[in-house]
Amino acid sequence: RPFGDDPRDRQVPGVPRGLARQLVGFCVVGALSTLVYLLLYSGFRTFTGSQVANALALLVSAVANTAANRRLTFGVRGRDRAVRHQAQGLVVFAIGLALTSGSLAALGAASADPAHSTELAVLVAANLAATVLRFLLFRAWVFPEPPPAASLPVPGAPDASRPTYDHELRTGR
Repeated sequence: RPFGDDPRDRQVPGVPRGLARQLVGFCVVGALSTLVYLLLYSGFRTFTGSQVANALALLVSAVANTAANRRLTFGVRGRDRAVRHQAQGLVVFAIGLALTSGSLAALGAASADPAHSTELAVLVAANLAATVLRFLLFRAWVFPEPPPAASLPVPGAPDASRPTYDHELRTGR
């Protein structure tokens, strides 16, 4: 059962089905992913530059983040389309990498030797922006809601847009 599964999600008018539950799960996964990312960044930063450390840490945490969100946030189980989801997650990763790398480049242009804590603060801010975008892309593109079962055509079933024979008998039309 995904994090934050709450039957009230379906009772709020104007709020897409499952959105509250997905936001809770996404926030939990995101917080843990951010901690992993910052630890990896700090570790990689001890022996490489900020851009390489950022790319490596973001790549490792993005793959784990996509897998965790797939299962816990969006409730996708099994191996069906897992490779496709990871590939789409890597596209989302590339957008996040562009945001964080651009932020580090801007910091580097503003200060020749920024403090490690300043780098982390800039990365947290850039990752917050990337996170909002990641959620929107995951929800709309990577793990979209399936159409309601009632709207799917069933082979051999009468066309819902056309009256049934029973309806024709009752109304004379």
